Amino acid sequence: MMTVNLICVGNLKEKFWTEAQNEYIKRLQKFCKFNVIEVQEQNGLSSTKETLLKEGKLILEKIKGQYFLFDVAGKAVSSEKFATLIEDEAQCSSTINFVIGGSYGVSEEVKAGAKGRLSFGEITLPHNLFRVVAIEQIYRAFNIISGTQYHK
Repeated sequence: MMTVNLICVGNLKEKFWTEAQNEYIKRLQKFCKFNVIEVQEQNGLSSTKETLLKEGKLILEKIKGQYFLFDVAGKAVSSEKFATLIEDEAQCSSTINFVIGGSYGVSEEVKAGAKGRLSFGEITLPHNLFRVVAIEQIYRAFNIISGTQYHK
Protein backbone atom coordinates (compact mmCIF):
# COMPACT_ATOMS: atom_id res chain seq x y z
CA MET A 1 0.00 0.00 0.00
CA MET A 2 1.30 3.42 -0.94
CA THR A 3 2.31 5.92 1.75
CA VAL A 4 1.47 9.59 1.27
CA ASN A 5 3.13 12.14 3.53
CA LEU A 6 1.95 15.73 3.78
CA ILE A 7 4.60 17.89 5.43
CA CYS A 8 3.11 21.15 6.72
CA VAL A 9 4.39 24.21 8.53
CA GLY A 10 2.26 24.89 11.61
CA ASN A 11 -0.67 23.07 13.10
CA LEU A 12 -4.44 23.23 12.98
CA LYS A 13 -5.77 25.23 15.91
CA GLU A 14 -9.51 25.26 15.21
CA LYS A 15 -11.57 22.13 15.82
CA PHE A 16 -13.48 22.38 12.52
CA TRP A 17 -10.24 22.25 10.46
CA THR A 18 -9.05 19.24 12.44
CA GLU A 19 -12.39 17.48 11.97
CA ALA A 20 -12.35 18.10 8.21
CA GLN A 21 -8.75 16.90 7.94
CA ASN A 22 -9.49 13.78 9.97
CA GLU A 23 -12.57 12.93 7.88
CA TYR A 24 -10.53 12.89 4.66
CA ILE A 25 -7.68 10.99 6.32
CA LYS A 26 -10.22 8.36 7.44
CA ARG A 27 -11.55 8.12 3.87
CA LEU A 28 -8.02 7.81 2.48
CA GLN A 29 -7.27 4.72 4.58
CA LYS A 30 -8.76 2.41 1.95
CA PHE A 31 -6.33 3.77 -0.65
CA CYS A 32 -3.08 4.54 1.17
CA LYS A 33 -1.32 5.11 4.43
CA PHE A 34 -1.63 8.87 4.94
CA ASN A 35 0.51 10.92 7.34
CA VAL A 36 0.40 14.59 8.23
CA ILE A 37 3.82 15.66 9.46
CA GLU A 38 3.86 19.09 11.08
CA VAL A 39 6.90 21.26 11.60
CA GLN A 40 6.80 24.17 13.99
CA GLU A 41 5.99 27.56 12.54
CA GLN A 42 8.81 29.98 13.28
CA ASN A 43 7.37 33.17 14.74
CA GLY A 44 9.28 36.11 16.12
CA LEU A 45 12.47 35.73 14.13
CA SER A 46 14.25 38.89 13.04
CA SER A 47 13.44 38.61 9.32
CA THR A 48 11.30 36.81 6.79
CA LYS A 49 14.48 35.33 5.28
CA GLU A 50 15.49 33.91 8.66
CA THR A 51 11.97 32.46 9.10
CA LEU A 52 12.09 30.81 5.67
CA LEU A 53 15.54 29.36 6.28
CA LYS A 54 14.59 27.90 9.67
CA GLU A 55 11.26 26.48 8.44
CA GLY A 56 12.99 25.16 5.32
CA LYS A 57 15.55 23.31 7.41
CA LEU A 58 12.77 21.76 9.51
CA ILE A 59 10.85 20.71 6.38
CA LEU A 60 13.88 19.10 4.75
CA GLU A 61 14.71 17.20 7.96
CA LYS A 62 11.30 15.49 7.76
CA ILE A 63 11.49 14.40 4.12
CA LYS A 64 12.89 11.08 3.02
CA GLY A 65 13.15 10.95 -0.76
CA GLN A 66 11.63 13.20 -3.38
CA TYR A 67 8.79 15.62 -2.80
CA PHE A 68 6.31 17.88 -4.54
CA LEU A 69 5.78 21.41 -3.30
CA PHE A 70 2.39 23.08 -3.29
CA ASP A 71 3.17 26.58 -4.52
CA VAL A 72 0.87 29.27 -5.94
CA ALA A 73 3.60 29.91 -8.55
CA GLY A 74 3.77 26.20 -9.42
CA LYS A 75 2.27 24.39 -12.39
CA ALA A 76 -1.53 24.53 -12.26
CA VAL A 77 -3.02 21.05 -12.23
CA SER A 78 -6.58 19.86 -12.56
CA SER A 79 -7.91 17.07 -10.36
CA GLU A 80 -7.44 14.64 -13.25
CA LYS A 81 -3.82 15.70 -13.87
CA PHE A 82 -3.11 15.50 -10.15
CA ALA A 83 -4.50 11.94 -10.15
CA THR A 84 -2.24 11.06 -13.08
CA LEU A 85 0.76 12.47 -11.22
CA ILE A 86 -0.02 10.31 -8.16
CA GLU A 87 -0.62 7.25 -10.34
CA ASP A 88 2.68 7.80 -12.17
CA GLU A 89 4.57 8.26 -8.90
CA ALA A 90 3.08 5.04 -7.56
CA GLN A 91 4.82 3.23 -10.44
CA CYS A 92 8.21 4.51 -9.26
CA SER A 93 7.93 4.67 -5.48
CA SER A 94 5.85 3.38 -2.61
CA THR A 95 5.96 6.81 -0.93
CA ILE A 96 4.97 10.23 -2.20
CA ASN A 97 5.69 13.41 -0.26
CA PHE A 98 3.90 16.74 -0.56
CA VAL A 99 4.96 19.98 1.17
CA ILE A 100 2.88 22.97 2.26
CA GLY A 101 5.04 25.88 3.38
CA GLY A 102 4.37 28.50 6.02
CA SER A 103 2.66 31.86 5.76
CA TYR A 104 5.75 33.38 4.11
CA GLY A 105 6.19 30.50 1.68
CA VAL A 106 9.31 28.33 1.64
CA SER A 107 13.03 28.85 1.29
CA GLU A 108 14.76 28.75 -2.08
CA GLU A 109 16.41 25.51 -0.95
CA VAL A 110 13.01 23.83 -0.50
CA LYS A 111 11.83 25.17 -3.88
CA ALA A 112 15.00 24.01 -5.63
CA GLY A 113 14.83 20.50 -4.16
CA ALA A 114 11.24 19.81 -5.20
CA LYS A 115 10.59 17.25 -7.91
CA GLY A 116 7.72 19.47 -8.97
CA ARG A 117 5.87 22.59 -7.87
CA LEU A 118 2.10 22.28 -8.05
CA SER A 119 -0.74 24.76 -7.83
CA PHE A 120 -4.49 24.32 -7.57
CA GLY A 121 -4.93 27.85 -8.94
CA GLU A 122 -3.87 31.43 -8.42
CA ILE A 123 -6.09 32.19 -5.46
CA THR A 124 -4.64 32.65 -1.99
CA LEU A 125 -6.08 30.46 0.76
CA PRO A 126 -5.39 30.42 4.49
CA HIS A 127 -2.95 27.60 5.28
CA ASN A 128 -5.51 25.71 7.36
CA LEU A 129 -8.01 25.72 4.50
CA PHE A 130 -5.38 24.85 1.90
CA ARG A 131 -4.30 21.85 3.97
CA VAL A 132 -7.87 20.54 3.97
CA VAL A 133 -8.22 21.27 0.23
CA ALA A 134 -4.93 19.46 -0.50
CA ILE A 135 -6.01 16.39 1.48
CA GLU A 136 -9.40 16.41 -0.26
CA GLN A 137 -7.66 16.60 -3.65
CA ILE A 138 -5.42 13.67 -2.71
CA TYR A 139 -8.56 11.73 -1.75
CA ARG A 140 -10.24 12.80 -5.01
CA ALA A 141 -7.16 11.69 -6.97
CA PHE A 142 -7.30 8.20 -5.50
CA ASN A 143 -11.00 8.03 -6.36
CA ILE A 144 -10.27 9.07 -9.95
CA ILE A 145 -7.57 6.41 -10.18
CA SER A 146 -9.96 3.81 -8.74
CA GLY A 147 -12.84 4.86 -10.97
CA THR A 148 -15.31 5.52 -8.15
CA GLN A 149 -18.25 7.90 -8.42
CA TYR A 150 -16.81 10.46 -5.95
CA HIS A 151 -15.36 12.47 -8.83
CA LYS A 152 -18.23 13.09 -11.21
